Amino acid sequence: MFVMGVDPGLTRCGFAVLTIGRGRKVTPVAMGLVRTDPNMQAAYRLAELQSEIRGLIEEFTPKIVAVERVFIQKNTSTGIRVAQAAGVVITEAAAMGCFVREYSPNEVKAAVAGDGRADKEMVQTMVQQLLGLPEKAKPADVSDAAAIALCHLAFDPTGDLLGQKELVR
Repeated sequence: MFVMGVDPGLTRCGFAVLTIGRGRKVTPVAMGLVRTDPNMQAAYRLAELQSEIRGLIEEFTPKIVAVERVFIQKNTSTGIRVAQAAGVVITEAAAMGCFVREYSPNEVKAAVAGDGRADKEMVQTMVQQLLGLPEKAKPADVSDAAAIALCHLAFDPTGDLLGQKELVR
């Protein structure tokens, strides 16, 4: 089963595709960034993001796409762009037949680092250890995407919950 974690963003959107092997060993299949040009109009950037997400889903056919739930705190305009990017990811994943699950930043941190208030450095360190990476995944958007996928696997390691009522499409 492939799980794709996405840390939504309009300039940088992190993604990580993970799989579970024998003995519940989690292995990274692909990790990276989708970038859009900040000099382009937002509508075209969102269309580009949609196309890239579609391509990733076509290539890796994840059963689940886990996305970090967006919370707007200080910078409203940036938060709106992140929310728009998240909406594109969620919509594209659902349209392509994936189950979609959203997790709050605190849920992700708690699942990966054992503390919902963990800082970025701790999350990166735990992602590195949990995935057996030779170094920390960088930039943080990529590490965060892997953490989001790991969070989903912590909540539903076998995929058994995907058919339950709350997640039915």
